Amino acid sequence: MSIDARAVAGYLRGLQDRIVAELERLDGTAFRVDSWGRAEGGGRVSRIVEEGALFERGGVNFSHVMGANLPPSASAGRPEVAGRGFEAMGVSLVLHPRNPYVPTVHMNVRCFVATKAGAAPIWWFGGGMDLTPYYGFEEDARHFHRTCRAALEPFGGQYHPRFKKWCDEYFYLRHRREPRGVGGIFFDDLNEGGFEHCFGLTQSVGDHFLPAYVPIAERRRATDYGERERDFQFYRRGRYVEFNLVYDRGTVFGLQSGGRTESILMSLPPVVRWRYDWRPAPGSPEEKLYTEFLKPRDWAD
Repeated sequence: MSIDARAVAGYLRGLQDRIVAELERLDGTAFRVDSWGRAEGGGRVSRIVEEGALFERGGVNFSHVMGANLPPSASAGRPEVAGRGFEAMGVSLVLHPRNPYVPTVHMNVRCFVATKAGAAPIWWFGGGMDLTPYYGFEEDARHFHRTCRAALEPFGGQYHPRFKKWCDEYFYLRHRREPRGVGGIFFDDLNEGGFEHCFGLTQSVGDHFLPAYVPIAERRRATDYGERERDFQFYRRGRYVEFNLVYDRGTVFGLQSGGRTESILMSLPPVVRWRYDWRPAPGSPEEKLYTEFLKPRDWAD
């Protein structure tokens, strides 16, 4: 079986460029570039915006790292890859808008190859995207989920229900007993159907990110807001921090594989608040987020 890691890396670099170009148009602010290398091989290019017109903080990272031994986070659930060399590459992004009516969004696509002399390489793809609103709108949730479904449909009707459910289960704060947002799609360890099939599916997910998110951001960016909405946004951002630091596999892998901490933690929002046992007022727009949006639903139908 032919594994073309060079083609994957080339696609991912181009994806980062295309997404950043569109986000710079949307925000009106140039992203700064921060690059670093690793002693074992490879590195990362972080494209960061802070205090922009739309995005209070955002980052689009490209990483391509190699190593002689997999870190524990990568081999814990797959003992067959322990002790192998590895090549991991991907694009990951998180955008935290300033306006509370514009949702936070996350997307990543990645490829992983584990090698060993005299043995066939073990490879898989992963990725997905999910939406985290502070104030929910049905048309936004439906648009996002329908675009996710459209990304997967050419590869088989079985993928969207499976990856949608996987997303609902993965982006779930077990200690809070609540989802992080309205979900989207998520997949990992994908190697069924051959390398080209899985690479094509992963490309489609990456290519559908901008159509999924940009119309929502443009629709909500001019909505008026005040201190109340910002305060609720800061509170809900705390859930995002909790998930990324407690559960997120990418964060753990990045830190364990010797990545640059600032680039790995660029996913965290710039301003966050926690309160003790806070509850939204009955009948308020803030309560509506919990009662109508933070529940798994078939938004695409």
